[in-house]
Amino acid sequence: MVVISSFKSENPIRFRWVYIALPIALFIVTIILAVCFYPFMSSEVAYHFNGDTPDKYLTRVGFVAWMIIPQFVFAIIGIAIVRLVSMTSPSFTSENSPLQDILPIMGNMLALPQIVIIFAMVSFFVYDVYEIRLISLWIFIVIVLVIGVIILALLFMRAIHRARRRQAKIKQEKLNAR
Repeated sequence: MVVISSFKSENPIRFRWVYIALPIALFIVTIILAVCFYPFMSSEVAYHFNGDTPDKYLTRVGFVAWMIIPQFVFAIIGIAIVRLVSMTSPSFTSENSPLQDILPIMGNMLALPQIVIIFAMVSFFVYDVYEIRLISLWIFIVIVLVIGVIILALLFMRAIHRARRRQAKIKQEKLNAR
């Protein structure tokens, strides 16, 4: 038997676009880059290289689709995560919830793979149009991951610090009320 509670929080956590700003912005950047580079691309785009020589190709429509579709999926996943967490956490009120600090991190964390996809797309576009190779994708991935880990650690430490301050404030208010 399934019981659905009709409990509603006084101040439920509301969806805010800032919680998913980076995935949405990066999706828009991907579309803009695709629109800008598309007219200059050859009919077949090299997407795999053996050394410095391209050995696998894709049509430009297929290539652009393979770059835009994952960005769209990441943006939708970001929206779904934030909406699902904010809707399924009615026990937290907006003033004492650590989710206010964690939701922006959760929703915007998807920007890390999106940044890698944008770099790969730009790298392939630049090679196709100008025949210039940018740095290797794996080097870029390592750079993004290291920077991402540092930023996420700082953001989580800030969220934990704020949550502890909120808990201390609530404890102090309860002691003062006695």
